[in-house]
Amino acid sequence: MNQEQAVLVERRGPVGVLTINRPKYLNALDIPTLLCLEEALGQLERDAAVKAIVVTGAGDRAFVAGGDIADLNSRQGLAHYQEFAEIIHRVFRRFEDTDKPTVAAVNGWALGGGTELLLTLDIRLVSDRARLGLPEINLGLFPGAGGSQRLIRQIPLCRAKELMFTGDQISAEEAVALGLCNRVVQADALLNEALALAERIAQKSPLVLKLLKRNVRQGQEMPLGAALSHEQAIIGLVLDTRDAHEGCQAFLDKRPADFRGQ
Repeated sequence: MNQEQAVLVERRGPVGVLTINRPKYLNALDIPTLLCLEEALGQLERDAAVKAIVVTGAGDRAFVAGGDIADLNSRQGLAHYQEFAEIIHRVFRRFEDTDKPTVAAVNGWALGGGTELLLTLDIRLVSDRARLGLPEINLGLFPGAGGSQRLIRQIPLCRAKELMFTGDQISAEEAVALGLCNRVVQADALLNEALALAERIAQKSPLVLKLLKRNVRQGQEMPLGAALSHEQAIIGLVLDTRDAHEGCQAFLDKRPADFRGQ
């Protein structure tokens, strides 16, 4: 499969859809696919008509089943650090930092790098057939694409350690109970529900969503006092936007708001 086919990009109204398209390999991530994914994200970021992004996997077996284990087995530490690890960390950080809201449609296995990608996305809908986990410990490895750090910041520490230390897989229902995903959806309805959710978000002010995402992301890395001061400054910026006053006036007028990203 060539690089152009590894990730499919489409726009459905205000929603961009990225589909990791290597079903023969359970959508496993290798360097060409990661670079293609990065370029696809950039394409949707540059498209002003795209207000939200859905990320999913091709087929009905896997979202992303991890990395190429044979490739990992052939690597030495310094080469891995300078090549694959450098790229996957950069690409995952791009997804985490994008100003456009992201919705995961987890259509099957999300193991290793699949769960690590999931951890960078804003809202996560998961198929009732999906399985999640960080099985790297079973290979004598540990999650090295951000998973060991993002997971401990998103679920209770003791549960994060259990998942990483045992390498156990969990069901979609368990992932929701842990707070790792938002909700379970029937497999045949997953993409449509993800699109519907993304379309709802896309109706909001794109400028205010951008500022909100930055406020939340940056605040996570601050002590509470600094984060509250940061929030105070950002909401001040929001009140200088046209969209904030349009939203308030629309509420008073009992009409839909006309958000323009201004």
